[in-house]
Amino acid sequence: MALSPEARDSERKRIAQMVLDLVKERGTEISYLVAFTESGLARSRFEQIFADYDELFDAVAQIWLSPHMKVMEEVLASDLPPPRKMYEFYRRRFVISRDRFREDPELYTVISEMGAANFEKVRSYVDLADHYLAELIVQAQADGYFSGLEIDEALSLVNQMIATYSMPDAIIYLGDKLTEDKLARIIDTIFTGLSGEMGDGARGVNTLKVLN
Repeated sequence: MALSPEARDSERKRIAQMVLDLVKERGTEISYLVAFTESGLARSRFEQIFADYDELFDAVAQIWLSPHMKVMEEVLASDLPPPRKMYEFYRRRFVISRDRFREDPELYTVISEMGAANFEKVRSYVDLADHYLAELIVQAQADGYFSGLEIDEALSLVNQMIATYSMPDAIIYLGDKLTEDKLARIIDTIFTGLSGEMGDGARGVNTLKVLN
């Protein structure tokens, strides 16, 4: 018998959470076969819920990343001024990841390795974060920041300058060297100097000659 959309969604969440619990318990990525075996469902029913590993992984990623999605949407909808808004856009996600790592370094490391090994399956979440960041940049430009820069150029520069605060595995390698205070200084520097034009004695374009 076919599952109703509500029942399917409920089972997807249950099994995805079960997989996360198994990752924590066993310290390794959980395969499609293991997830089926542990689910307690008949094979035909399990395949109605997850046709393949990609669908299973996406459901697990959705649970793990949903707090990050929530805070990005909250910040985007807020009335904060552009510098504070961008700071919160990165800080709140960083705090979620930092606290998870401190609570259970082994689980965090395994999840990060899963994400890296299955990057194409989480690309949509990365693309969504870039979409939100582009909206923040547009809002900032409306207030006079990032003048003379195309949105894609500003997006690329900002991403590269703050990569260590948004890449999941950076916390594993850098630990307490990543702080909210340092992030605030980086954001301040970006908003003070990132520009494609001359202005107020500060220039955001490089003056170094790139040598071949």
